[in-house]
Amino acid sequence: MFLPEAFIALIKIGIDPVLVRLGPFAIHWYGLMYVVGITAGLRVAIPYASRFGISREVAYELFWPVLIACLVGGRLYYVVQSNLGSYLRHPQNILATWEGGMAFYGAVILGTPALYVMCSRKGVSFGRAMDGAALFVPVAQAFGRIGNIINGDILGYPSSLPWATQYTNPHNTFVPSHAVAYQPAAAYELLFTAGLFALIWAVRHRFRVPGTVFLVWLTVYSIGQFVLFFGRANVVVLAGLKQAQVTAIIMTLLALIWWFLWRKEYLRRDGGRNETESAKSNTTEGRSTSSSLEEEGIHTS
Repeated sequence: MFLPEAFIALIKIGIDPVLVRLGPFAIHWYGLMYVVGITAGLRVAIPYASRFGISREVAYELFWPVLIACLVGGRLYYVVQSNLGSYLRHPQNILATWEGGMAFYGAVILGTPALYVMCSRKGVSFGRAMDGAALFVPVAQAFGRIGNIINGDILGYPSSLPWATQYTNPHNTFVPSHAVAYQPAAAYELLFTAGLFALIWAVRHRFRVPGTVFLVWLTVYSIGQFVLFFGRANVVVLAGLKQAQVTAIIMTLLALIWWFLWRKEYLRRDGGRNETESAKSNTTEGRSTSSSLEEEGIHTS
């Protein structure tokens, strides 16, 4: 059994999850980190999107409705896969996103169709917008993980490893015990997210088919979640797996199927356009040649 007082090499976090209290209102580190993350993510994604004709103004018109859909989806999915009975008894807590508790797959599930609708309304390439989102997400999420580390709302199992983390602030209500050190699952998530961003940044201009960068992100993210959740102290729901791991398997399969169908359809359309453009070019060249011969007194008939 882990005895924190007998273990020297231990990371202790005594930060209050609330940064500032203003009467009945409070500013939480978690909420602040997501604001910073969203700002940083936009600074990365908007210049990328502008390379493909998506102006800054249009990018923001896409962003705000999709952000709302992601927040709603992420929170609802978290509520459903967490202690649903508790939230039903205290429904006011469902909206308390500033206290932590977002399931990212919920954001993907609701945010993706919202982005499709907005792109259709604005006449923007859905694939290019998704690729921009693939750059935005890991940046914003990395800052969010810092908020998770401060909160202590993403924990692994009790541990005696040198980097095990103990939360000592009495105002921290997220951790099960202030006397126990846990695997820093949020820190693992942060490291993985940073690596994932480096990968996406490296391949952002490598693919011909729009939307491929997003599907690479979704696939790698899902594989990472499947592995990382073996160390998370979440409830097992099926065959020794947690809810996020089951969702990760489903999302990986869907991403691969989506990529195959999406790529096939894009190349079919792109090939058709190329053939049409080639035919038009050949016709134009033929007319030009005929006109030149006639000008020189040579009849082609």
